[in-house]
Amino acid sequence: MPKKIKPLSPTAVANAKAKPNQAGELKDTIYRDGDGLELLAKVSGSRRWYFRYYKPLTQKRTMIAIGEYPAIGLADARKIKDEYKALLAQNIDPLDWGKQQQAIAQEENSHTLEKVATRWIAIKRTTVTPDYANDVWRSLEKDIFPKLGKIPVSLLKAPMLVEILKPIQARGNLETIKRLTQRTVEIMNFAMNAGIIDANPFTTVSKAFPKPKKKHNPTLKPDELPRLMRALSVTQIELSTRLVIEWQLLTVTRPGEAVQARWSEIDFDNKFWNVPAETMKMGHAHTVPLNRPALDILEAMKPISGHREFVFPHHSEPSKSMNSQTANMALKRMLTAHGMRAIASTAMNEQEFMPDAIEAVLAHREKNSVRAAYNRSTYLEQRKVIMDWWGQFVKGAATGDMTAAECIKGLRVVGE
Repeated sequence: MPKKIKPLSPTAVANAKAKPNQAGELKDTIYRDGDGLELLAKVSGSRRWYFRYYKPLTQKRTMIAIGEYPAIGLADARKIKDEYKALLAQNIDPLDWGKQQQAIAQEENSHTLEKVATRWIAIKRTTVTPDYANDVWRSLEKDIFPKLGKIPVSLLKAPMLVEILKPIQARGNLETIKRLTQRTVEIMNFAMNAGIIDANPFTTVSKAFPKPKKKHNPTLKPDELPRLMRALSVTQIELSTRLVIEWQLLTVTRPGEAVQARWSEIDFDNKFWNVPAETMKMGHAHTVPLNRPALDILEAMKPISGHREFVFPHHSEPSKSMNSQTANMALKRMLTAHGMRAIASTAMNEQEFMPDAIEAVLAHREKNSVRAAYNRSTYLEQRKVIMDWWGQFVKGAATGDMTAAECIKGLRVVGE
């Protein structure tokens, strides 16, 4: 019959220490509580709990460390021992179970929101402009990652995101909330598709907040363009910033597209700017016919950046392109870059140019998939005429002489 072990008392545990052997030398000493729970008092003075048991399959005697005393007291040690005994009753080895739980924790820590978002943005960058991708990432770093970035995505709940967004709502920034919810939903959808989580907890978070009122971007009528050109001429900004704004206006491109123009993309012989698909917002290559004023801008930029990759380099990091927000901030008190494209669209439509050719100038994609399948024309010849007219129109607005634009007004391409 096995010897009955008297359970330890809190006092006995507190007083446990290494005892001398027959030779009088201190030796590590084991204090048993019963049911496999032991306290090892070491000569060094430290005390640690262990649980001794038989492995379910091999029936070999082994032990597992529970933790140090007094960090883990007698009551807690007994509770952990009972949990291990419950596992053994199910033929589960506590040691193997502990390793499995550790692996799960490590896997969860490798799938924090910030780490998953890093994988998501890498894919996102292949479909959007660098400036837009950087803007997305900055918004996450500013408003989302400080509170949620280190949390595993499997532990995230909708109320956690709602609480973060409430202060932004209090500031009245409903557009910011809209963008952040869209971006976090995309990240969690990525996590779900990657098999990291089973469902997206953020799907309906946007319903917890009022919808922002739609604001139309400020714009000007074509006959008000001279006012913009005058304001641009007297604004205290860098020459390259002024020129990139004019370049954007003359090429009818978006801010992120305009600032990324490379010298290698300019075909001076044929007077084209061949914009690669990765630069374009819509993700397809685009050819911009260059009118005389646009070519003049390139000539003006040659002494400044002709030896560099980008036509409009960053002021402090010339190996990179200018930030699109540089031009946007300069325009902020006049109108947005979107408004500049709206001026061009309105003016071209008022001149009754071919609608499909105008859409091609704006690099818009055909929304009707059936029509898009049959209409693969780039309207390049029509766009040459439109862009020449537009260049003269802008030049006339800047100088107050609209004669040249009026001369081209009636010009049309055969077959239009």
